Parts: sequence; structure tokens; C-alpha cells
Amino acid sequence: MTAVQQKSTGLEQSETAPSSWRGADLGTRTVAYTERDAILYALAVGAKATDLDLVMEDRLRVLPTFALTLAQWAPDALGSQGAWDTTTALHGSQELTVLAPLPRSGEIALSARVGEVWDKGAAAVFEIVVESEYFVATWSIFAPGFGGFGGERGPSKPAGPSGDPALTTDLVTAENQTALYRLLGDMHHIHIDPAAAAVIGQPRPIMHGLCTLAAGTLPLARELGVHPADLTRLSGRFAAPAFPGDTLPIRGWRSESGVDFEVGGAITGAHAEFGA
Repeated sequence: MTAVQQKSTGLEQSETAPSSWRGADLGTRTVAYTERDAILYALAVGAKATDLDLVMEDRLRVLPTFALTLAQWAPDALGSQGAWDTTTALHGSQELTVLAPLPRSGEIALSARVGEVWDKGAAAVFEIVVESEYFVATWSIFAPGFGGFGGERGPSKPAGPSGDPALTTDLVTAENQTALYRLLGDMHHIHIDPAAAAVIGQPRPIMHGLCTLAAGTLPLARELGVHPADLTRLSGRFAAPAFPGDTLPIRGWRSESGVDFEVGGAITGAHAEFGA
């Protein structure tokens, strides 16, 4: 799991029971972006200068995972309302379903709500769902100390794939990858400042979990012989931190609907599907 990427707002923690947040409306927001933002995102998750349809305006295809940066305001909004302790909460997993290709630039209306709130005993798990005409994205936030409220435990962690992987490749991260990715809005110091990383027990700044997950889809797509912009579904669990400059092995197991995969020890239980 990775630390939830938000700063403490200074608000006192809410006395509201975690279960009362289930179904809460987090409002709507219209987000705007330019072709330059989409290109910066592609570079930040590992696109090469030769990937012209990811980094050149004239033929630009926007990576579907760019949607996750546009929707990051929703889990931040819930945390700022005191649903969990923003200093200890962890981003446990992420899902993305693509409904239509993102335009090269423009404005997108997003609506957000709280989905289920599960009681894991020692912690609560909050699902935050963001919907638009282009995608549905679901964050799962693990909140230590907020469990034990008598709710349902929710689904168990799925069993990992068995047998030898059908494909193997590597995710080669860049030394400056987090410095680029943070320019897309997640400015948490643990991704750039060694002193901040040390506070959470890390030897140096760590990769953004969403960056690692998205970056893994590029070499995965190349290995499958598909285009990363044809991604239609993605999910994964954040199991451990990764560091910029690391080379992370990717292992994949083909399934009926796509490919199950893992990225080193950082991303586990992941699944991706690509369209034509």
C-alpha cells in the first residue's frame, strides 16, 4: 500500500461513524486540461520521445490512465472532511474502467461519491467512485484505526495467479520520474524530498503508486503487441513502495478477459484489458 497523497488540512477528525459515509455525495467538478498536460503525463509514466502519438500534438492519443490525475480531487475531498486520518491512511488499490477515449484537450464533468465502506476490524476501507462520460474510477483507501464499527468485511484479497507467467518484461523507471509526475498535481513531499521520505521510514523519495501502476501498462502493452492508449480496464493493489530509477520485473498471466500481472513487489493482483 502507498501513503494517500494529500496534505493534512488541520481539520479535527470527524466523530462520524465510518459507515455513515457510505453513499455520501462528494459533489461534481469540471476539470480542464490541455494537450500539453496530456503529453506531460505520458512522459511522466514512461512514454519515449519516439512514441509520437503519445508525445506529439498532431497525432496525440491520450493515455486512459491520465483520467486518474483528473479525478484525484475526490479522495482528497473526502479525507479533508475527516473521514479518515490523512497522516496514516493508505491507498490500497485502484480500478479504472474506460467508457470512451479521452479527448486531446477540453473540459470534463466529474461526479464523485462514496461507495462501500468495509469493516476490516483494525481498519476501515473506503471506496470513492468518480464517474464521467469517459471513465469510472474507484479508489480504495485503507484507514487504520477506523474499523470495528460492526460493518461487513467486504471481499477478501483474491488469490494470486498460479503457474509460470505467460510473459515477462521490465518496467525501467527514470531517476526523475517522480519529479515529473508530481507536476500533474500530486505534490506530496515524500516523492521529492529525502527528509519527508525518511519520516515515513523510506531511505529516499518513493514513486507515486498511480504512476507505478500506469507506467507498468506501457511495457505490458508492448509485450502484448497492443497500444497502451487502447486500455479499457485496469486494476491493481499497492503492495510496497517503488523508487525512481528502479527496474521492476513485470510478470503476466493471460486470462479470458485480458492479462493478470504484477510489477515487482510494488503492484500485485493487477489486471488489464485492451481493446482493438
